[in-house]
Amino acid sequence: MKMRVGLFVISSALLLNTGFARAADALPPENLSNLVASALANNPELKSSDARWQMFRNRIIRSRSFDDPMLMLKIQNGLINDPLNFHKDSMTQKVIGISQQIPFWGKRGLKGEVAEREAESYKWQVEERKLELKRMVAETYYQLYFTDKSREIVDKNIKILDDFVTIAESKYSVGQGTQQDVFKAQVERSKILDMRITLEQQRKSLQSSLNALLFRPADTPVGTIPDFDIPPLALSRDDLRGRARENRPLLKSLNALIEKGKAVHKLAEKEYYPDFNVAFEYMQRDRSGMDPGDDMYSLGVTFNLPLQRKLRQATVAESSSEVTMANEELNSLNNSIDAGISDLVAQLERRRKLAELYKTGIIPQSEQSLESAVIGYRVSKVDFLTLLDNRLTLFNNERELYDSLADYQMKLAQLEAVVGIDLNPAPPGPAVSPSGGPEHSQHTEH
Repeated sequence: MKMRVGLFVISSALLLNTGFARAADALPPENLSNLVASALANNPELKSSDARWQMFRNRIIRSRSFDDPMLMLKIQNGLINDPLNFHKDSMTQKVIGISQQIPFWGKRGLKGEVAEREAESYKWQVEERKLELKRMVAETYYQLYFTDKSREIVDKNIKILDDFVTIAESKYSVGQGTQQDVFKAQVERSKILDMRITLEQQRKSLQSSLNALLFRPADTPVGTIPDFDIPPLALSRDDLRGRARENRPLLKSLNALIEKGKAVHKLAEKEYYPDFNVAFEYMQRDRSGMDPGDDMYSLGVTFNLPLQRKLRQATVAESSSEVTMANEELNSLNNSIDAGISDLVAQLERRRKLAELYKTGIIPQSEQSLESAVIGYRVSKVDFLTLLDNRLTLFNNERELYDSLADYQMKLAQLEAVVGIDLNPAPPGPAVSPSGGPEHSQHTEH
């Protein structure tokens, strides 16, 4: 009696959680492409990265431009004893002048190239961030799929254990079974109910994570994830490495940084040459006595003397180190990409084979074994522990199937982020049930 009361309390708590699941089931199935598009359009981190790229892009024009010219207005040779009288002495001049700073030939172009390469680097970092965002959305999407499928398996097992309780009570009522069998079935059912509550909490957490990526309220409902098939990977490891060299945005970003470093190095070498300042002045004079007061002009050029050799040598050495650093980071990334592709391809192949094995072999065999155990228990040819063990085996095998399916798609999303291209352009096909036909529920009554 106490056991039944405990089960009633647990079932009541479970009913409070099922409202969330029913709300999700009432929504239309989610589409991964739409979710990714929404994340790319609304994610604030991506918008921040894009704004940073635009900021550095606008620096290109500024880097290639001359400094503003300087306008000069002055009184030259004014008299101290009569400071506001400009006609008393013909040497008093009203001067207007203009000057322009002119960098040594080639410096402006190199500064523009440095800014352009830096902006290009940030542009590819934006594309890299898009790949990461797409991967994160896909991983959360397929984690939701596995959670929902686990919940379906749990619900099916609750019904199976209800049948076990009924069978055990029937056998006990006619003196063919023990009360211990009834208690064992009820304990197993309580464990499954506990697992379902945990799965509900996991789904809420995953829903919040997905909504955060899409920049929408955390409690926005997320519908169910449709079933899919997992076709084998079409490209070989070498093909994937070649595609990564061509398409991975982070590689392009590092290449842009290498080119930027080379431009910085050339600019540092140009610092051994002086910059110029060209100035022109017009001086207006007034007639005074015998002096006709002819107007005058002044034209001149000034330039710095690049005598600080150690300073310029240090600048050149710094730029060389920048190029070396970017080259080594590129080599390291290429090595990491190669290793990542090999590992992910191996994991994809393993998961695909496991899914096929569970779908066509292990799960149908486990279903037959459970049906046989139920029949054997009814006629007292097997004990109740054997029955529970067969139920647990089928439960674990079904979860392993959906874990393999979900993990395959998550690893595929990771591989796409490593390579930099979409490796699964066609929408996933309909899933095949574990026994090779349409999805069905396990029946234990005979």
